[in-house]
Amino acid sequence: MARHIPITIATDPLQTSRMARLKLVSEGALPQGMLREEIDASWRRSLGHGLSCLGSDEVELGVRQRLQELLDGNRLLIDAATPEMEYLVARQGNSGMIILGDAQANILAIGGQTTELNQAGLRDLHPGSCWSESSRGTNAIGTAVVEGRPTLINCGEHYLDRLSPFSCTSVPLRDPQGHVIGVLDLTREGIMAQPQDNLSTLIMAASNIESRMFGLCYPDQLVLSFHNRAQYLGSAWHGLLALSLDGEVLAANERACELLQLARPALLGRRCSELMGERTSAFLTRLWSDRVNSVQTAKGEFFFRAVHLPQRAAMSTPRTLCKALPAPKPAQLETLAGSDARLARALRMACRGLNNDLPVLLLGETGTGKEVVARALHQSSPRADKPFVAVNCAAIPEGLIESELFGYREGAFTGSRRGGMVGRLMQAHGGTLFLDEIGDMPLALQARLLRVLQERRVAPLGGGDEQDIDVAVICATHRDLKRLVLDQHFREDLYYRINGVSVQLPALRDRDDLSEVIDSLLGKFGAEGVALDKGLRELLGNFDWPGNIRQLEMVLRSALAMREPGEQVLSLEHLTDCLLDELTASTQQTGSIRENEVELIRGALARHQGNVSAAADALGISRATLYRKLKQLRG
Repeated sequence: MARHIPITIATDPLQTSRMARLKLVSEGALPQGMLREEIDASWRRSLGHGLSCLGSDEVELGVRQRLQELLDGNRLLIDAATPEMEYLVARQGNSGMIILGDAQANILAIGGQTTELNQAGLRDLHPGSCWSESSRGTNAIGTAVVEGRPTLINCGEHYLDRLSPFSCTSVPLRDPQGHVIGVLDLTREGIMAQPQDNLSTLIMAASNIESRMFGLCYPDQLVLSFHNRAQYLGSAWHGLLALSLDGEVLAANERACELLQLARPALLGRRCSELMGERTSAFLTRLWSDRVNSVQTAKGEFFFRAVHLPQRAAMSTPRTLCKALPAPKPAQLETLAGSDARLARALRMACRGLNNDLPVLLLGETGTGKEVVARALHQSSPRADKPFVAVNCAAIPEGLIESELFGYREGAFTGSRRGGMVGRLMQAHGGTLFLDEIGDMPLALQARLLRVLQERRVAPLGGGDEQDIDVAVICATHRDLKRLVLDQHFREDLYYRINGVSVQLPALRDRDDLSEVIDSLLGKFGAEGVALDKGLRELLGNFDWPGNIRQLEMVLRSALAMREPGEQVLSLEHLTDCLLDELTASTQQTGSIRENEVELIRGALARHQGNVSAAADALGISRATLYRKLKQLRG
């Protein structure tokens, strides 16, 4: 009969583990070769913790009283995981439970069939309970934390006999430094018929959570997405790097290590110039744009773009675990307008409109701070503690934007991710959806977005039930939407649906308060006592700022980074050669262009008897621009 045991083991894991458990009880030792290697190792660790496999029906460890402490200590992880948890519960919750645990296997959140499974024998599985291997023996949550890798515990393989009816699959969650900070788990009654499919679904969700953690852990740094194929930017397969403001690599995900063929310890601390084969200042300048860029490296061509820009500049870089990082300080709406009373009024009206479920449309050139304003509006709304999800409609390839927005079911199209993907709309559920550069959205997708905004229901590609969605909507564009409507490149009905409250953000060259803006940014960067000398202020005042506030921020950050310890005055000496060339290029006009401009301005002023406002209107420029040009031409 002994010869038939291997066959029984292969076909009936429940019977196999039952036999192993009986031998353990009767002989006091775990027999060799009866269990899968990883399960055998975990059972032996459980024995070492002094646990009995025939333990009590329930194990209550009395940790409910510290639940709030657990939640507070893992707030970043919970915020990053919430959209994926909601998606997984909607997808898998009818047949099991979705569980989020922390790095010590304490349960933080549970969704799905909680009532049914509690009645089936999991009454001690609740938020606040601990499911570490040392407390409960072999279980996917605790074992995944110990092993640091995806773990399947099939029916019968739990160490405790009372857990034999259940199966669970878990994947560890890592912070940007690669440390395990939590675990995501699917638990259900009975044998897992397709364990690899469930594991793939959890792995993809874990990847999305870890990507979201980069922005939460490094609010004051640059987060770079890169891949050797442009269409993979923004997906679960892209590499992620967190960079300091002077180009040092602070953190990297596993995919980044694979793409760059470097282990994480060898990657951290390197300069981006070493990795990307380009001067740090030039690379960071390109990174500051909204565009997808590419660079030739020793590892081949990489496409890259920033997925997170600093909310405020910290002059020191984070070196501790995510939970120790301070929360980002949101931009205050009242400070964004400076001394521009008209803009301040428009922002107040936008805030009131958003708080009353009206969509907000932000108009302005690239770099005028549309996303900064959108985040400030979100932070000033009742949804401030909910997700803020930003989607750049111009940066995502046309063939991928629909799946990014709406998500997709497994098998929805060739090459789709196993397990499907939750869309940005569902990620923003309960919070704010920011659609940047909506003027670049394909016409076919505009129709589907209009339907979602009207009905507040969304279904992923590939079919499936529609789900209710609750989002505040902020859109932004640098394009003339009215002209696009007339040219039939933008749907008129969608235009009126998103244009609840419209805010025109002025270009930096059209603002009269450049010095005030500079001082405000220095304060925002933690450099309140730093001043600019006359030469640098004049250079900045004479520049056209095609990149607007974003470009000015980069110039100031770069100059601040070049200071010697104790220096409190910025000058031309603090600008890199690249920036100095860029800032002086616009003032090097040819004689004919300069002379024509002088004549045009003189003629307009003469026709309007020296009235600057009337002359500016006649020239099609703002009064601030006319004053600036007069100053340049006289110089």
